[in-house]
Amino acid sequence: MDVPIMDRTRGALVAVCVGLATVVSAVSSLMVALPDVARHTGATQTDLSWIVDGYALTFAALLLPGGYLGDRLGRRRVLLGGLGLIIVAAAVGASVTGPGALIAVRVVMGVAAAMIMPATLSTITATFPPAQRVKGVAVWAGLAGGSAVLGLFAAGLLLEWFTWPSIFWFTAVVAVVAAVLTVREVPESRAESTGGFDAGGTVLSVAGLGVLVYSIIEAPIEGWGSGRTIGGLAAGVVILLLFAVWELRNSAPLLDIRLFKHRGFTAGMLTVSSLFFVFFGFIFVFMQFLQFVRGWLPLVAACAAAPIAIGLLPAARLAPYIVRRVGVRVLCGAGMTLVAVAMAGLATVGADTSYWVIAVLLWIGGTGMGWAMTPATASITDALPAAEQGVASAMNDVAREVGGALGIAVLGSVLSNGYRSALDLPPGSARIADAARESVGAATQFGGPVREAARDAFVTGLGQTLGLAAALMIVCAGVVVAVIGARRRNAPAEEPAQYVSTR
Repeated sequence: MDVPIMDRTRGALVAVCVGLATVVSAVSSLMVALPDVARHTGATQTDLSWIVDGYALTFAALLLPGGYLGDRLGRRRVLLGGLGLIIVAAAVGASVTGPGALIAVRVVMGVAAAMIMPATLSTITATFPPAQRVKGVAVWAGLAGGSAVLGLFAAGLLLEWFTWPSIFWFTAVVAVVAAVLTVREVPESRAESTGGFDAGGTVLSVAGLGVLVYSIIEAPIEGWGSGRTIGGLAAGVVILLLFAVWELRNSAPLLDIRLFKHRGFTAGMLTVSSLFFVFFGFIFVFMQFLQFVRGWLPLVAACAAAPIAIGLLPAARLAPYIVRRVGVRVLCGAGMTLVAVAMAGLATVGADTSYWVIAVLLWIGGTGMGWAMTPATASITDALPAAEQGVASAMNDVAREVGGALGIAVLGSVLSNGYRSALDLPPGSARIADAARESVGAATQFGGPVREAARDAFVTGLGQTLGLAAALMIVCAGVVVAVIGARRRNAPAEEPAQYVSTR
C-alpha cells in the first residue's frame, strides 16, 4: 500500500530538521561552555573565538562544494556521509584537552556540517509537492534559528552535571538520530545534470574567507592599524574579488555571480547574511556577559535566551501568511528594524539591569528574525529551478554561515578590543595584569578589584559591540527595502513562484 504524500513529506521533514538541528546547535552549544573551556584548557579570548569560528568558517567556506556534491552524488547519500563524519569528529572532540586540538576537531566538524546543511533544504525544495514546499521552508527557516537556542539550552543542562566534553557527545547522539531517520524517511534526489567541479573557485573562496576572518579575529592582538591586520584584510578582499572574476569567466561556476542580477535573490542573501551576522555574533558575546559579568550558571544563561525562540518560531511560521498581506519589502524591513531595536536596547544593559528588560528585548529581536527569515529564504530558493535546488539551498546556507562566521569574528574582535581598551587595573602583579588582558575568564577568577575592573570593561566593550550590530542592521534594512522596491518597479517578471509579494 502506498504511503500518503503527506505522511512521506512529514517523515522526511522531521528527518532533515533533525539533521539541521545537529549542525546549527553545534555552532551555539559550545558558546555556553566557553567559560568552562577556558578554565579547563587554558584557552585565551582569541582561542575561544577560533574554537567557535573554526567550525563556522569551515562550514561557510565549504557549503557551495557541499551543495554541488549533493546535486551530483545524491542529497540523501551526502547527508548520511556528513552525519557519519560529524559523529566521529564529535566523539574525538570529547577526548581532547588542549585548545589547538579542539580547534582542529571543530574544523573537521565544519566540513561535515557543510555536507549536511545544503542537503536538508534542497531535499525539501526538490522533493516536496508545491503545496507542502512553502510550509516546509517555513519550518526549516524557523528551526534554523531556533536550533541555536536549543543548543544553548541543551548545553546549559548538560553542564549542570557534566563538563564541556558532554556537549560533543550530545552532538554525536543527535547526529545518530538524524542518520537513522534519514535512512528510513528521506528519498534520494539529485540534479539531472551537473557541470564539472570548480576546484579553482573552491580554493579561492576558502582562501579569501580564511584570510579575512583570520585577520579580523587576530586584530585585537596585532592592532587594527597594524600592517599585518591591514594587509590581511586587504589580501582577503583581493582574493574574494579574484574569486568573483574567476566565477564570471567559468562555464560551470561554483557560485554564479550573475544570480545577483535577480533583485529578489540579492535582497534575500543580504537579509539572511546580516541577520545571522548579528544573531551568532550576539550569542557569542552575550553568553559570556551573562556568565562572566552577571555570574549566572550555564543553564541559567541558556534559559535566559529562551525569549529569542519564543519570538522567532511563531513569527517564522506566521510569516508566509503575513507576507501575502503586506509584502516582502514591508515584512523584511520591519523584521530587520525590530532586530536593530533589540540590539540597541541590549547595548545599554549592565550588571544590574532587570532580566525582564533583557527578556523583552530578546523577544523583540527573535520576532524580527522570524518575520524576515522566511520570505528571504523563499526569495533565494525561488531564484533557481528545481534541478539546481542544491545550489539554491547552499547559497541560502552560505548567506547564513558566512554571515555568522563574520559576525562571530567581527563582533568578537570589537568586544575584545573594547574590553582591552577599557580595562583599568589597579597596581599589582604584571602576571595578573597580562592574564586579565588576555582573557576576561582569567580576570574574573582573581576576584576583588581585578574582577570588578574586568566586569566593567566587559560591559563597556559589550555596549560598543551591540551598538555596532544595531547600526549595521539598520543600514542593511534600508538597502534591502530599496532593492526590493526597485525590483517591484523595474522587474515585475521576477515575482517569486510561490507566495512572495513585493508590495
